[in-house]
Amino acid sequence: MNRALIRVTRVSSISIRGCTGVTKAPAPSDVSKQNAQFDKVTHTGQAWDQSDYRLQRFDISPKMVNPNVAQDLVAEKPPKDCGHEHVIHCDGGHPALGHPRVFINLDKPGVHSCGYCGNRFYNSHVTKGEDLKIQHLST
Repeated sequence: MNRALIRVTRVSSISIRGCTGVTKAPAPSDVSKQNAQFDKVTHTGQAWDQSDYRLQRFDISPKMVNPNVAQDLVAEKPPKDCGHEHVIHCDGGHPALGHPRVFINLDKPGVHSCGYCGNRFYNSHVTKGEDLKIQHLST
């Protein structure tokens, strides 16, 4: 039975690829830095030129890239002023959907980020003016 399933899937994938009418990619030797055309960049920073063999998986349907990258969404949220507290904790904000409780030391000037969710915090007594540009990652 497994052989029959494998045979059916192979035949169906060949017939689908044969009827799409996809143009053949140029040879890697034909692509240079001047004429390379890259596809959309993914959230991991991957983008390939038109001759890359990894693009063949997108010959049936186009590559879909979500423009809402998590690190950009977290960066849009302003850092939280924690007053004069020296140590705070972050648990993701929701008991069921959060993360383990992490304690973050705010003694240094600058904005301190949670290593799990990226929420940012600062101590307004220590961090003033230009110090808000300093970024720390707490792990």
